[in-house]
Amino acid sequence: MAARRRYDNRAREQKAARTREHIVSAAEDLVHEFESWDWRELTFRAVAERAGVSERTVYRHFPTERHLHDAVMHRLEQDAGVSYDDVDLGDLAEITGRVFASLQRFSVRQSVQATGDPAFVTVDERRRDALRRAVSASAPQLTDTERRTLAGLLDVLWNVPTYERLVGPWSVDAADATRAIGWLMAKVVHAIEHGESPLA
Repeated sequence: MAARRRYDNRAREQKAARTREHIVSAAEDLVHEFESWDWRELTFRAVAERAGVSERTVYRHFPTERHLHDAVMHRLEQDAGVSYDDVDLGDLAEITGRVFASLQRFSVRQSVQATGDPAFVTVDERRRDALRRAVSASAPQLTDTERRTLAGLLDVLWNVPTYERLVGPWSVDAADATRAIGWLMAKVVHAIEHGESPLA
């Protein structure tokens, strides 16, 4: 009888995992349709309707909308092949290229300036921390101010509005915009690796 109970628990866990996956996929589908990065419309109700489940089911898997947003953001990062855990200057252009390439799968027309959604704030903090670590590891001889400034320059280049500015008002092809930003990032990385400071 105990063996049957263990089997039931495992089956229940598998079903819960499938339901959670279905909810995240539905939320991701919604995000791809949004015209901005403002996720206020990514609500339990909207996700429940898209997933064909009750709001209560969504709530069972995600105690708050913040948890739901974080799960969707994590999924988007996975889909883009992006991890901020082991960023170094050598692969920065490649990671940035992956991020920009993933943008083409969205309906977003323009970024929301300084979005306050905690999921975006968390990703921004992780990206900045990754850049600080990468610059510090490659240029220990520079001052803290110089390293922070260089990491900030890379962040400006990596940021979505930079890409959108080239693709939008400047009508640069998406792939060309990604290559151009990668080219400029490589110049900054070269300067960092040779101990050059923008503040000298």
